[in-house]
Amino acid sequence: QVQLVESGGGLVQAGGSLRLSCVVSGRTFSTVAMGWFRQAPGKEREFVSSITWSGGYTDYADSVKGRFTITRDNPKNTVYLQMNSLKPEDTAVYYCAGGSAVGSSSANYVYWGQGTQVTVSS
Repeated sequence: QVQLVESGGGLVQAGGSLRLSCVVSGRTFSTVAMGWFRQAPGKEREFVSSITWSGGYTDYADSVKGRFTITRDNPKNTVYLQMNSLKPEDTAVYYCAGGSAVGSSSANYVYWGQGTQVTVSS
C-alpha cells in the first residue's frame, strides 16, 4: 500500500513563505514522478507543479512560476514545495500526488495524499 503524507501547511500573511513536504512510503520512491495540486473552495483541483523521478525536469503552473520551487530527496522519500511571495489567491488545500509519468493532468497520478491546508491572509 502506497501512502503519501503531506505536512507544512498553515496560515501565513501575504508575501510570506511556507514549505510543504510529502513523504512517500510503500513503494520505491525514486521511480515515482511526483506532483503538487491544489483545490480552493468552490473550485476544481488544479495543477501546481511536478518533478520527474530524477529531479532533472520540473514544471509549474503559470500562476506560481518564479515563486514556487519543487524539489525531491530520494533517499528521504520526500518531495518538497517551497512557496515564496504567497498571495491570498494561493489559499487552497494542497495535495501531493505520485504516478508513473510526470505531467499537469491529475489523470497521470495514481497515488494521492490527504491534503494540507494553506491559508494566505491579506
